[in-house]
Amino acid sequence: MDFGKGDSLTSHNFGIQIDGVMIAYLSRVSGISIQQDTIEHKSNSADGQPTVAVLPGTQKNGQCTVERGMTISDDFTKWQNASINGQMGEARKNASIIMMDTEGTPVKRWNLRNAWCSEVQVSDLQAGEAGTATETVTIVFEEMVVE
Repeated sequence: MDFGKGDSLTSHNFGIQIDGVMIAYLSRVSGISIQQDTIEHKSNSADGQPTVAVLPGTQKNGQCTVERGMTISDDFTKWQNASINGQMGEARKNASIIMMDTEGTPVKRWNLRNAWCSEVQVSDLQAGEAGTATETVTIVFEEMVVE
């Protein structure tokens, strides 16, 4: 679907790729964020007037949270286990959160460098309940590039 100038992207068609492997069955991505320190530089101009400049400082690491239905696919589980077990050489991966149009064509991408799982939460399991089992994973990363 061609989006016209000014059309907002829809939020229901998305996915996550980890080292080029598309992970299926995501139900939510939230909190994609990264921060950068700011430096306030106060000085006086040549004519004695106070000036304030705000400069970019050090970029901090970022994080996001993904929620997915538990499946028997083990690609995501292997990545979680490497992170949990401190195998950082194996755990640090490049990941991309990808927004797609209604035809599945990528229209926006958040590329996350050196991403790994810092927290895993499993949904409540309850006998007699008709629901799906999900896992919510916090992903931290060192750098984000938006395309």
